[in-house]
Amino acid sequence: ACRSVTVPRGRGLPPPAVPAPPSQRLAGLALVVTQQAADHATALLAIMLIAATVLTVSRALALVGFARAHRRRVARRGDWGYSRPYSPGVSVIVPAYNEAAGIAATVNSLVGTWYEGPLEVIVVDDGSTDATSQIVARLALPGVRLIRQPNAGKPAALNHGIAAARYDVLVLVDGDTVFQPDTLTRLVDRMRDPAVGAVSGNTKVGNRNGILGRWQHLEYVMGFNLDRRMYDMLTVMPTVPGAIGAFRRGALAAAGWVSKDTLAEDTDLTMAVCRAGGRVTYEESAIAWTEAPASLRQLWRQRYRWCYGTMQSMWKHRRAVIEHGASGRFGRRCLTYLMLFHVLLPLFAPMVDVAMAYSLVFLNPLRAAEFWVGFAVLQMLICAYALRLDHERLGPLWALPLQQVVYRQLMYLVTVQSVIAALLGSLQRWQPLQRAGVFSDDPSMDAPISDHVPASPAR
Repeated sequence: ACRSVTVPRGRGLPPPAVPAPPSQRLAGLALVVTQQAADHATALLAIMLIAATVLTVSRALALVGFARAHRRRVARRGDWGYSRPYSPGVSVIVPAYNEAAGIAATVNSLVGTWYEGPLEVIVVDDGSTDATSQIVARLALPGVRLIRQPNAGKPAALNHGIAAARYDVLVLVDGDTVFQPDTLTRLVDRMRDPAVGAVSGNTKVGNRNGILGRWQHLEYVMGFNLDRRMYDMLTVMPTVPGAIGAFRRGALAAAGWVSKDTLAEDTDLTMAVCRAGGRVTYEESAIAWTEAPASLRQLWRQRYRWCYGTMQSMWKHRRAVIEHGASGRFGRRCLTYLMLFHVLLPLFAPMVDVAMAYSLVFLNPLRAAEFWVGFAVLQMLICAYALRLDHERLGPLWALPLQQVVYRQLMYLVTVQSVIAALLGSLQRWQPLQRAGVFSDDPSMDAPISDHVPASPAR
């Protein structure tokens, strides 16, 4: 009888397929799982890159579209002037904590305003340990009152000043901010409309000479101010900046005054005003110059407070998403936008950068480079348009590509840290910044003057 055998067995050789020991099978399984995970991760990064690109480009185009519409609306309204002055009584509240470096420039700019109505300036010294109070007292300027209180925080200082104010139009100003002569008049003029409960001014970076200052200058013009134009068109402004904002006393009362629940009291207050039905608008010609952080450490502390405080405010006002009327409109339009573009997108943006780096090294470097260059060109065009809208020179544009590589990553990390801190429930406290007093060297004005300031009106 015949039977079939394998060649190795017929020749008396050991079988070619030997069962692998458990350690080798485990190593092989790990290799297969790693390769599959790498394939899935690559696909996921590609999807995230496409999604982030679509969202970023869509947002950029929407911001430009709203900015153009806002510009046309301003043009239809006509250039602001003095032919029909609106000059109600105004109380300017300046909360100050260790602002000796710049408080004199701030108060001088407020007193030197062209505003023709009744005006008082109230400086609330919140327990400063430097010479803030002494400087204000030594100025002895007419119409300026100094209130001293034990250190209780900025919201308490603002509420103290508001309670002491004589007038119902209240302008809240940071102690490191300088107004141009026409700023107060332009800001208050928007409150001619009785439906307006608050007005946001246009904050500009005064110390923009170094690379860090230029980056912040571009961020203010391209980011904050383009956003404000869109919010103004949608009537859902989330933040009237602490540096320059006007409020009706009734709108503040309806919002519950200035709360200390968050680290971003200006955002919390503005959201409360919007939810209470007050209209919040933006006056781009009301310019205030502020001192931006001059070091990465100071910048990190400021932006971390802003980001964490904004998330606190969003959480505090989260019910607006399901409410009706003005509150619901604000919640569904503004809070959704903030969550998508100011929280979620920055969280995933570092992964997009990883996908770009991976493409440069392992995939098609030419296509990746073309993508990055195209994105950079789009950013340059949008930034140039934003600078033109704000009547700014185009010179700082050279710093934008480097900003996208360095500064943008820093802001992403700030968002990541803020989200982690919020999820862990970490308690945070206000951390005041060190002021350099960049406006204190020029006693005549103490601030740069914008290119489009009109001539002083005849009194």
